Formats: sequence, structure tokens, C-alpha cells
Amino acid sequence: MTPRDDSESSGPRRSRWSDLERPPLNAAAVRRALVREGGLWREVDVVQRTGSTNSDLVARAAEGRLREGVVLVAEEQTAARGRLDRQWVAPARSGLFFSVLLRPGDGVPMERWGWLPLLTGVAVATGLARAGGVDTALKWPNDVLVTVGGEERKAGGILAEAAGDEGVVVGVGVNVSLRADELPVPTAGSLALAGAVSTDRDPLLRAVLRGLEDWYGRWRAAGGDAGACGLQEAYAAGCATLGRVVRAELPGDRALVGEAVAVDGDGRLILATEAGVQEPVGAGDIVHLRAG
Repeated sequence: MTPRDDSESSGPRRSRWSDLERPPLNAAAVRRALVREGGLWREVDVVQRTGSTNSDLVARAAEGRLREGVVLVAEEQTAARGRLDRQWVAPARSGLFFSVLLRPGDGVPMERWGWLPLLTGVAVATGLARAGGVDTALKWPNDVLVTVGGEERKAGGILAEAAGDEGVVVGVGVNVSLRADELPVPTAGSLALAGAVSTDRDPLLRAVLRGLEDWYGRWRAAGGDAGACGLQEAYAAGCATLGRVVRAELPGDRALVGEAVAVDGDGRLILATEAGVQEPVGAGDIVHLRAG
């Protein structure tokens, strides 16, 4: 099939397929590698362009009982969102933009579902490190960090949304080949800028989804107990927030400053404040103030 040039200009214009450094994903090969009998991933759809894979998958789940294990991947998103409805914009085929539908209700109490973004973070960070050969770290609760020029930069984010009463859609966005002049903000980064040995998105996507399948299976088998399945320990080992003095910007225009000392069994960040108390933070933006 010949790729379509979506250019609407009447004059000469670069095709959105002309960047040979950013080839399209091989959807058929990704399906062959991930969809198997007895596995988590049952359907992998790759679309060229959409507003938001999370919004699309939430809408599809609302229409009927969509099976767990559906993966929706987009080569380009025009209305992607992060936490607090922040916009996530990147050039076509410059990253991994996908969402998955999970239904952990059988055997996992809903109060433990808050671990899903953190679980996904572990899978993303380890998958990128293995397949891309790049050092990664996690910023609580849902950012993937890389080091560019000696500075921590955000290269990815995770967003979990309810999909009806029994489902959760988890979305992932990772900057893979973004160049310096394409960064949306100075604090952003990409795997390429961090010196990744590979920016081939096919093996990166496969590694992340295989890691997610593995950790999700362990977590479900343990009834959502992050300590029992090793998830709590794995997250803490890769979390760059721990040991830092941070400012937690909380709902209601409140802020709390303290040293991040632990992630508890509910996935909350524990801050040791100057008042000598330990405060759990379950939601909010975290600003790293200095290294511990």
C-alpha cells in the first residue's frame, strides 16, 4: 500500500512520510510478536493519526464490553493529554503513543488500582532501557526521565483513566527521536537526545508491552499486593524522586515540602517534613528541589 500524503497545501510541501529517519511501525510484525494464545494482548491496532488514543479507547470501551488486552497505537496524536489535561504534542512517528485497556477487577480490589500507572512506569522504564540502551528513571507518580547534557529531562508520561465501572485505560507517550529544535519545552527530552543506542520504535514498543504484560500478570496474581509481587521494590529502585527534597503541589492550591522517603503499599509518596512528621501524598504535582 502506498502511504498517503496528507498535505493540504496546493504548493510543494514535504510529505509526512518523507522523513526516512522516522519509518512507520510495522503493525503486522508487532501483532505477530505480541498477540498469542493465553497472553494478555488480544488486539493491537495501529492508526496513522488520531486526537488521543486514551479518549478513543475509553469511548470504545463505553460502547460495549471491549475485551481486556486491547492496544491502540497512533503514529501521531493531535489532542494528546497528560495529567491535569496538559497537552502532549510531538511530530508524527517521533515517539511511542499508545493506550491499553485493562480490567483488573477479578481478584484485585479497586483500592489497589492506583498502582497501575506506577506498574506501567516500571514496564516502560525497563523496556526502554533494555531495547533502547538508555538510562531511565521514574519521577513519582507518572513521568519517565532521561539525562540530557547532565540534566534530568522528561521523555515520557503515563495517564490512567477509568473506562466504565470495571476497566482502566492506561496511556503512554514517549519521545523517541525528537530533536532539540522540536522540544515543546526546555525541560523535555527524548531517547535520541539521551544517547540511546537504538531508536527503532518496533522493538521499543514490543519491549514495553511485554514488560507491562509480565508485571500486570504478577500484580494480578498477588491480588494487587505490590509488596508481595515485587512491584513496590522495583518501583522504589527506579524512582528518582526518593531521597530528594521535593515540593508537592496539592489539590486546593496547597503545597507540602519534605524529603521523599518511601512509596507505601498504596502507591503513595511519603514525605518527611521539617515538622518531623511523615505525610502521605496520593495525588499532586511533584517538583524535585535537590538531590538527596
